[in-house]
Amino acid sequence: MNIQNIKKEFPIFKNKVQNNDLVYLDSANSSQKPLVVVDRIYDFYTKEFSNVGRSVHYLAVAATNLYENTRISVQKYINAKEKEEIVFTKGATEAINLVASSFGQKYLKEGDEVLISELEHHSNYVPWHYLRKSKGIKIEFAEINKNGEISLEEVEKKITSKTKIIALTHLSNVTGAILPIKQITEFAHSKGIPVLVDGCQSAPHMKLDMQELGCDFYAISCHKMYGPTGLGILYAKKKWLEELPPYQGGGGMIGEVKKSGITYGDLPNKYEAGTMATAQVIAFNESIKFINEIGIKNIENHEEELIRYGEEVLRKNNSVKLIGSPKKRGAVLSFTIDGIHPHDIATILDEDGVAIRAGHHCCQILHDKLDLTASARASIGVYNTKDDFDKLNSSINKCKKIFNSK
Repeated sequence: MNIQNIKKEFPIFKNKVQNNDLVYLDSANSSQKPLVVVDRIYDFYTKEFSNVGRSVHYLAVAATNLYENTRISVQKYINAKEKEEIVFTKGATEAINLVASSFGQKYLKEGDEVLISELEHHSNYVPWHYLRKSKGIKIEFAEINKNGEISLEEVEKKITSKTKIIALTHLSNVTGAILPIKQITEFAHSKGIPVLVDGCQSAPHMKLDMQELGCDFYAISCHKMYGPTGLGILYAKKKWLEELPPYQGGGGMIGEVKKSGITYGDLPNKYEAGTMATAQVIAFNESIKFINEIGIKNIENHEEELIRYGEEVLRKNNSVKLIGSPKKRGAVLSFTIDGIHPHDIATILDEDGVAIRAGHHCCQILHDKLDLTASARASIGVYNTKDDFDKLNSSINKCKKIFNSK
């Protein structure tokens, strides 16, 4: 892999930030976009635009075919059994809400339990909280260990006869811990419990195989995979899509509409109501091609080496305290510096063109558990290098000097 050549595919790196070259360490928030994705959106709107699945004229048929080609690409990328198991949503948040709403409506009643973890992003907690308020369900939390991980044993311990579904992140966006999803799913299924996985942080960085993982639902955020915003993927086993009620009603998701009643469309149309994000879907095919051309295993190897290097650099900096030390860490390093608020860290780093995120990263429950109001987070993409972590460390040292001089 020639990272400098890959980096040239991203127009944003040609720009200066605060008169510095951009060091972008915020890909867990949202990744940058290669030119092929940007160009594909422009080309669709200027040369090929039409709504999909509605009309029979040339542009409509061509757009529909392009739209469905992306569905097939996603199916292959994650090794889903059938393309009908791929549902386009406006984001991973909507994908999780879809499952929580539909599954909750049909299968959850007062006193039933949903098992999540202390690592979860708010998107995999708030939808279940709505059900707690509306239906009286209970939410149980698998607790992190001292390394910031969720173990199979902890999940096993928290399962009861009332556990109806387990919803867990694949890769923590704070500690970087990679959860043993395959083993958790196997155990859950032995108890007859379905599993939903929040794959927002894992999908850009790991080879995904739905048939090997075995989970029932998997949510993906496309804007974290070098793709457009406003688009997500829900993978769901066909049996669930057939059994669950639709999430929204409207055009495109119906079979037949009469005054006396309604039938729903075939899968996956049943879950894609209204005018979809057509340009984003078609452009996302370019994101998948981009990843496939580099090779997801090459990306994994590059990022594993890089995150180890970043961890080593930051651990040598005595002022920096890393959050979590998981045995299997993904592309995330969160940290604090004694006496300096994370927002101040991020502001000073920005003066050097170093972009990180500061806050609770939509994981307030985890930060409460760690007795932190916020943390700073550096996260990587395929375009990052070891030099980026050297620049991060240098800017952190500058940050310390500024505060020590006050």
